[in-house]
Amino acid sequence: MRQPPASRILLFAGALLFAGAAARGDTIVLKNGRRILALSVVEEGDRVKYETSAGQLSLPKSIVDHIEKGGAVTDSPGAAAANLAISPPAIEISDANTEVERGAVHDGAIDRDFIAKLEGEARSGSRQANIIAAQAHHAAAQFEVSHGDMEHALADENSALIYAPDQPDLLMNAAYMHLRRSEFKQSLDFLERARRAAPNNPDVPKLAGWAYYGMNKLDQAVAEWRRALALRPDPEVRAALGKAQRDKQEEENYKENESTHFTLRYSGEAEPGLAHDVLRTLEGHFSAIESELSFTPPDSIGIILYTQQAFADITRAPGWVGALNDGRIRVPVQGLISMTPELSRVLKHELTHSFIQQKTRGHAPTWIQEGMAQWMEGKRSKEYAAELVQLYDEGHGAPLIALEGSWLNLHTDAAAYAYAWALANVEYLVQANGMVDMQRILDRIAAGSSTEAAIHEVLHINYDEVIQGTAAYLRKTYL
Repeated sequence: MRQPPASRILLFAGALLFAGAAARGDTIVLKNGRRILALSVVEEGDRVKYETSAGQLSLPKSIVDHIEKGGAVTDSPGAAAANLAISPPAIEISDANTEVERGAVHDGAIDRDFIAKLEGEARSGSRQANIIAAQAHHAAAQFEVSHGDMEHALADENSALIYAPDQPDLLMNAAYMHLRRSEFKQSLDFLERARRAAPNNPDVPKLAGWAYYGMNKLDQAVAEWRRALALRPDPEVRAALGKAQRDKQEEENYKENESTHFTLRYSGEAEPGLAHDVLRTLEGHFSAIESELSFTPPDSIGIILYTQQAFADITRAPGWVGALNDGRIRVPVQGLISMTPELSRVLKHELTHSFIQQKTRGHAPTWIQEGMAQWMEGKRSKEYAAELVQLYDEGHGAPLIALEGSWLNLHTDAAAYAYAWALANVEYLVQANGMVDMQRILDRIAAGSSTEAAIHEVLHINYDEVIQGTAAYLRKTYL
């Protein structure tokens, strides 16, 4: 997102901290000491089910020590293309499944010896033995998902598919994990296999619609979601379909241009020369960001140029949002006939979001997303350094954990402060440690580490020390 004008920063911090404190949730404490933040937690039989921004997940009750009600929780901003609220496909749990899960995951850890034993039994060729081995790997994958370890979760889900290659639930779960990582093409491979095995399962078109939407293929997304609704009423699908239909209706008469890395659609009211300038500018920015982050997004990136009113109607974003990247880069360009320095900066800012979203598989928190985007577009902290340092010295600086979740519900003042503080922290990390270490931090976030853990693994400092270092950097550099 492009930020609002930043002024009166001293007034902003309290509003931001108040907004950050408003979101409350529950904390699951595992027997191994691990803590899992959730929006809500319920106990059902021998399972503990909990809601997160990634949908509903569950754990065996045997590995849970206790549940703390009413803790703070943040809303992860980047996991889903276009902020789609899509839950993981449901899996029916039988007594046999539960027994296998208890053997595969217990005492807060995965029992690899137990799984290896089941794999040995599966070598007999018995269908039932193969299904049990697949269930064990699936249980391990669900445990790893609950701990944010998507890399090993995908590996276990793929191992499950070795033993049960045509099991629709396993295929859809593998697809779902790829979707959460913004790997849309890979997810479709699993979904097509699931469709052949279960042609009338409504979760297949539900997830396929998400994949096509993430690939900027609106016609296919709409068709899949309509098919899903015909098979089963689903409020999540209705909401996603409405979003896609609004996009489709607005873009019906848009013109289209393409370049090596971009697909551009723009209103007939826009100047064709501007569309050409936008693509040329974006390609230049692509090369620069690719070099800085040592990463190349694998898929074409969608760009939409709107009138101001169409941007407001389609995105439904707060009035302070000047551009938006929700899987596609959406920019209002009303009145422009050629490239301007400000539009070039906006494009580089939003394109940085696309890079970081794909590099971290949707796991980067908002403060890193927005801090990096501002850094890449050329912003620096000189203008706000004195006020930010004063806030820090007075004990009013926002903790980074308060900046991890979505900012779309912040009012203008709080959002302006959030942008300034995010830039300051990213600027300090880049200047003190170099872009190579930032790449390593992003890679660890992609692998499933929390942001604070990723920073600690690379730089051996925690969030409090990042903030202390940022204040010292601002004081030394600008004051």
